[in-house]
Amino acid sequence: MKIYERYTDVELAAMGLPGEMPKHVAIIMDGNGRWAKQRLMPRSFGHRAGMEALHDIVREAHCLGIKALTVYAFSTENWQRPVQEVNALFGLLTEYFEKEIDELDANGVRIVTLGDLEPFPPKVKACMLSAIERTKDNDGLHFCIAINYGSRAEILRAVRNISKLGLDEKDITEELVSDNLYTREQPELDLIIRTAGEQRLSNFLLWQAAYAEFVFTDVCWPDFSIDEFRKCIVEYMKRTRRFGKVVE
Repeated sequence: MKIYERYTDVELAAMGLPGEMPKHVAIIMDGNGRWAKQRLMPRSFGHRAGMEALHDIVREAHCLGIKALTVYAFSTENWQRPVQEVNALFGLLTEYFEKEIDELDANGVRIVTLGDLEPFPPKVKACMLSAIERTKDNDGLHFCIAINYGSRAEILRAVRNISKLGLDEKDITEELVSDNLYTREQPELDLIIRTAGEQRLSNFLLWQAAYAEFVFTDVCWPDFSIDEFRKCIVEYMKRTRRFGKVVE
């Protein structure tokens, strides 16, 4: 079992990362299927390779001192994929937590899910709930898995919850909406990374992305290495974040 060590300021500077680290990074892990197709392999082969890449990126996020890492694992639209592929994804998800949970827990990682777990097969749901319960008191990296997640559905869910409160219009604020989203306990979103060359959000964290920075890379997710992750962080650090204000 590997224990993650935080990088020192000297180590971060040597990596070219001397700036302010993003507190919350989200990744749209795209390109597993294309990666597999290029190798004349089934899509499931790409998803497995993607799972292996995820192991390294979670560890690196912790070592960099990032507070929250959110990954887009399974969208509300992904149910439309072939049943065989969906079942393969569920199997990999269960396998991931069975293999990784001891290490994640030992390093203080807290597992959080974004999305509705009810439609999942009992074994998958039980695996997720067990990981959440086991790590709920951990105070390290928040590893947020968007699964059966769609941002429009999330916002609709928030609106419905707020409507039940019987509030006056003036009492419905941005803060109240944010408090009814799945990400209510996470820092503000700083950076969204999308792999495999696509440049769209695909119904991911629409509310949270209001002032986030975007970095797009042509690298498919299975090839998204620690070095590629650091390059995205470096690109983020080069940006001037204005949040709608004029910066002299």
